[in-house]
Amino acid sequence: MSGARPAHAHVESPLQLLCAVEAHAAGLTGTATVVHARRDVPALRAARAELAALGLPAGLDLDGPPGPVRLPRAGTWVVGDAFSGSFQSRLAAGGGPARLVLVDDGLATLALADVLLAADRPVQRVGSSHHRLRRALGLRTARRLRALAADGRLTLFTAMPLGEDAARLADSGITVVRDDLGWLRSRPAAAPVPEATVVLGSGLVADGLVDPDAYVAWVGRVVAEGPVRYLPHRRHDRAVTRRVAALGATVEAPGAPAEIRLRSLGEGQRVLMLPSTALVLLGSTLAGSGADVVGVPVPAGWWTRDASPALRAHLSSVLDLAARPGTGRAGGAR
Repeated sequence: MSGARPAHAHVESPLQLLCAVEAHAAGLTGTATVVHARRDVPALRAARAELAALGLPAGLDLDGPPGPVRLPRAGTWVVGDAFSGSFQSRLAAGGGPARLVLVDDGLATLALADVLLAADRPVQRVGSSHHRLRRALGLRTARRLRALAADGRLTLFTAMPLGEDAARLADSGITVVRDDLGWLRSRPAAAPVPEATVVLGSGLVADGLVDPDAYVAWVGRVVAEGPVRYLPHRRHDRAVTRRVAALGATVEAPGAPAEIRLRSLGEGQRVLMLPSTALVLLGSTLAGSGADVVGVPVPAGWWTRDASPALRAHLSSVLDLAARPGTGRAGGAR
């Protein structure tokens, strides 16, 4: 790549990677973007390969240099996880970006919007209890982000419905751009999925927030209704995934986001999932296809003691978004 200094994207999940590609395709990062992806996330490697096979936009380089990510002291940064300690430390070190583009990282995007609209809240993950120094770093990050916004140098590129917050964020100086997954929707169709039902695996199990026995029993009831294809979450519990396979479901390997893999679904097919950002993004991807995208609330008895009431409410809030146009819908666990 030559000419103007390229933008640099730091991604740590397949969703962040997809959204960084979409941001580049939408013209938010200039003519050249180098993507630095975490090397220790197997699902990211698979996602990179699947995205490259689709034919990448001109000027996009998914093969950033190996080793620790070192964002440059100027230029444009593209970041998915603003709650990351490494990102916050880099931002606090000074010599930050000329422009910062924040892309989707699941429900954390909505949590970040809430922080940016508050006066004195740190950029700190929901449900976390950081020590004093970590909170101080989160407060400094919030101030830096608000300063970038005030200078017109902060963009939020998101597929998440922001409601009235979109106008409030714009009033604070943040440029809010809707991610309609236009680049992905322009790509050739994915391979057909023969099963009528797809179950998206939930990261809530591997995170210790949902009881695995209750979860597997639910998948078993879905399998009893007919053939099921199961897509494990990138943070999946291998023992749980083996139990799902033993039920008779066709289990895929973790890899690219569901939005890439399930683009071929159509009339008579459905996707079931526990609360997940995919309910919004996949609902948008499959809008008009005839496929049904259904979010399943977590019954009270499934939550573990590690899931505080506040965290349960936060994680379940994505189901409320399903009632908005262009998303999936909520259904009940049986």
